[in-house]
Amino acid sequence: TRNETNRRETSTVVNVASTKLFEGTASSSLSEAMNFQSGLRVENTCGNCGAPQLRINGLEGQYSQILLDSRAIFSSLAGVYGLDLMPVAMVERVEVIRGGGSALYGSNAIGGVVNIITKDPVRNTLSLSNTSNFMEDGTPDINTSLGGAFVSDDYKMGAYIFGQVKNRGAYDRNDDGFSDITKLRSETAGFRAYYKTSAHSRLTAEYHHIHEFRRGGDNLDEAPHMAMICEQLDHNIDGGGLKFDFFPNRRHRLSAYASAQGISRSSYFGTDMNPDAYGTTKDLTLVGGAQYTFGYMAGLPSELTVGAEYNYNHLSDLYLATNRELDQMTSTYGIFAQNEWNGEKFNAAIGFRLDKHNMIDNPIFAPRASLRYSPIDDLDLRASYSSGYRAPQAYNEDLHIDALNHSVSIIEIDPDLRPERSHSFTLSADYYHSFGKLQTNLLVEGFYTMLNDVFTLENNREEVDAEGNTFIYKVRRNAAGARIGGLTAELKLGIPEIFDIQLGYTFQKSLYVEPEQWSEDVEAQRQMFRSPDHYGYMNANFFFTKRLNASLFGTYTGRMLVQHAANTTIAGVELPDSEVLTPSFWDFGVKVAYTFDLTEIIRLEINAGVKNLFDSYQRDIDMGAGRDSAYIYGPSLPRTYFFGAKFYL
Repeated sequence: TRNETNRRETSTVVNVASTKLFEGTASSSLSEAMNFQSGLRVENTCGNCGAPQLRINGLEGQYSQILLDSRAIFSSLAGVYGLDLMPVAMVERVEVIRGGGSALYGSNAIGGVVNIITKDPVRNTLSLSNTSNFMEDGTPDINTSLGGAFVSDDYKMGAYIFGQVKNRGAYDRNDDGFSDITKLRSETAGFRAYYKTSAHSRLTAEYHHIHEFRRGGDNLDEAPHMAMICEQLDHNIDGGGLKFDFFPNRRHRLSAYASAQGISRSSYFGTDMNPDAYGTTKDLTLVGGAQYTFGYMAGLPSELTVGAEYNYNHLSDLYLATNRELDQMTSTYGIFAQNEWNGEKFNAAIGFRLDKHNMIDNPIFAPRASLRYSPIDDLDLRASYSSGYRAPQAYNEDLHIDALNHSVSIIEIDPDLRPERSHSFTLSADYYHSFGKLQTNLLVEGFYTMLNDVFTLENNREEVDAEGNTFIYKVRRNAAGARIGGLTAELKLGIPEIFDIQLGYTFQKSLYVEPEQWSEDVEAQRQMFRSPDHYGYMNANFFFTKRLNASLFGTYTGRMLVQHAANTTIAGVELPDSEVLTPSFWDFGVKVAYTFDLTEIIRLEINAGVKNLFDSYQRDIDMGAGRDSAYIYGPSLPRTYFFGAKFYL
């Protein structure tokens, strides 16, 4: 709603991932933690660079709008590795809305909205932690973070400062000399601060710097062009924002904001020691706007929110091997309005957003409506409709180049590409009840999304340069449409300070309206790729004493259809493009933690555990230089042992 509200009283289902979840699942980045939310899946889509992709209700990552402190500064480039780049040390919570949210947040919110809220200084705190992970072959993944909040005695000023260093070695599952999990180093630092300019106004500032280096392939200690396969990326990201809030009384609230993020990337995507496969990318994103909320009575307490927003992105990408130069500037002027009616038994919200995108001829009108009705105190019934769109521009997947069978795969945009439109419907029942001390919550939600002019990829052509390097070109074009529907169920139960358990399950179907064919070697079909019919998660925490606790967590991924591009086996056998129905996966982990009181205010937590307890890792990864690096699925880590320590006060 773009306004702070009680989660139970809002007319839209909102899931929240908090610090408790991050700690319970031993997650060091958001890409690990977001698997433990209903309707969400995070998967690794590249064996060479480890690019994570967040899927909401079965839709690909580029259908999800990722926000940082409610601002859309995650550009197409940032979206490729965005969830890996965000350490949980800087995150207070993550709010997730499944289904379209374009009525308030603009383009790309077809699958859902993920709002990353950074930590806000509330009281003086300080923490220092380290988690050392070791994969089944001893490959290390070391994460160290520092965070501190400092608040003045009069609470007029406060700042939260954070930093994290990550160092992960490369992991080779099948001992063929080619990495299956990338080598990675990253450093993150930043702050979030506020100053109360008066009793009725507040200025908030945020800044973050992220440097990340990742590399996959072979000969990892040599120059990139000395490898048979190499994908190497070096990111430098600087971002931040300012927000001014003015709230003279309970009826009026005004907020003005400006945010920016700049990315500089050096890259190498090449095979067979290609000396020209280097590239550089520059990316600048700007967001500015204002919104005003007016509270009044209209039978029920009501809030009218209106605002305007401007989004700008300039992307410059040069890939020397093909002399491909992408220079894309996108800008969107948007206005939005929404009215909410709030009551104990009834809530409703009706709103719209009108956007003028520079790559779309006509303004796009995106309406949204949602309703909550509580026939009894313990039951909330909700229904919603929302529309969304995606502009015909280059997205995160288009900026990533896969290594395929001694060649690289490059995505091009059809010059006649039309915008993609969506219509999303949800219907849910949310039931709360306490049986003595046992608190329970059951949420069941049905969803259905209609996509028109859906974007698809198909193989277009192959080209060979003068040095014999092969390049496979894929084109992004419009298909007739797609339909995604299903059912999500979520159960929470617990006794405070004793235990809490959360279970989630999703059943869905993701089908194209007409059969689509991505290669001449396979038959056209309606099934969407990497979209299992069944998936779910569990997260359970047990508090044996005030000092000793344990958690059990895991995910289930059902069978799904995955593309397997033409490849050459390590024995030299050439295989054509094919499609594989993957096995299902159970990925479980356990953590045990004990807290010592070192002084009256300083505590030390020691923890240990294992992730992917049953080592449910992909068994049929391609081997050798002729492999398809995008043929990767299943859990992102093999069996991994971890040990941690955390000082805090």
